[in-house]
Amino acid sequence: MKKKRLFSGGLGQLTIPFVAICLLVLFNVIRDLIMIFVLKTPDYISFFSIEITKNNIGNSVLSGNLISIINGASELAVLAIGMTLVTAACGGQDISVGAAAAIAGSVFVKVLKASGNINAGTVILAFLCACIVAMIFGAFNGTLVAVFKIQPMIATLILYTCGRSIAYWINGGATPTVESPIIEGIGRFIPGIPIPTPVLIVAVMLIVFKVLFRFTSLELFTQAVGINQSAARLNGINPTLIKLLSFILLGACVSVAGIIGVSRLGLINHETLLLDVEMDAILAVAIGGNSLGGGRFKISGSIIGAYVIQMLTITLYSMKVSSTDVKAYKAIVIVLLVVIGSPVFKEKFGRFMARRAASKVQAKGAEES
Repeated sequence: MKKKRLFSGGLGQLTIPFVAICLLVLFNVIRDLIMIFVLKTPDYISFFSIEITKNNIGNSVLSGNLISIINGASELAVLAIGMTLVTAACGGQDISVGAAAAIAGSVFVKVLKASGNINAGTVILAFLCACIVAMIFGAFNGTLVAVFKIQPMIATLILYTCGRSIAYWINGGATPTVESPIIEGIGRFIPGIPIPTPVLIVAVMLIVFKVLFRFTSLELFTQAVGINQSAARLNGINPTLIKLLSFILLGACVSVAGIIGVSRLGLINHETLLLDVEMDAILAVAIGGNSLGGGRFKISGSIIGAYVIQMLTITLYSMKVSSTDVKAYKAIVIVLLVVIGSPVFKEKFGRFMARRAASKVQAKGAEES
């Protein structure tokens, strides 16, 4: 019984993402050994090598595939946090996060350009404006889902369709640049700190949500609504409010991801900013061991799921797989991971392990008798 509770508890939910990372690590270790000792490839750099290099302004920074993984997955990890809440509360997903991020990024750039002087104060003001706008659009999606009872994917299809056009209108169709040491510090490195700033932002976001869950009942209420709305309502929980709040918090995450994306490039391109990130965000939630039908969730699992997706992408690129073929390979691997994490597979695997354990007990009893 103790082992069963452990598997169904916190560690069990993280089994799939941890197994996925271990398999990717093992694959790259074997590949390194083959390239170095069997093929003896000259100038081959190990997948796990980390170097200290100088960036374009002369600061010492960390570089390597592992750094690219945790850095490149930052926007996806932030979006996965909010997507996890929406999935847990509503039993559905928001497919408009990429378009909403483009809107938030456009507002961020618009405020910076209007100020004329980019300093710490204007950056904070631009961030607050982008956050408010993204949360308003999140509230719009949440109202359609929570109040009008529209299925989440259908409700968010509206913003998915028109969101990038709204981002286009905000800056008059232009792609203005924002050049500033502060913006570069947000999207790349802070002088004197060798770790990419987006990685630090993900850590801050995780801490913020952990504190939020620690000092409020939001986590419990969200899970209760996702498991059984009627029972939650009978216990004094307002399902409409919880669903609406989950979309608003996703809006805050969307604004952070959009600002990271803008700061990386130093400009806003409404057509390409976080393009197709919606599916990766949903997959990160699924790979993280969270049920796409709502209920219990672990934000840490979704963040690990984001890193799994990015690690798979970097692994394929390191093998010289073309960008057009990467999506196909990713789809195959992700389908396998999602199937392994499905309730049907878990149930059958659990039965298999139970039968195996029972047969061992019987064999041991027969030997003792």
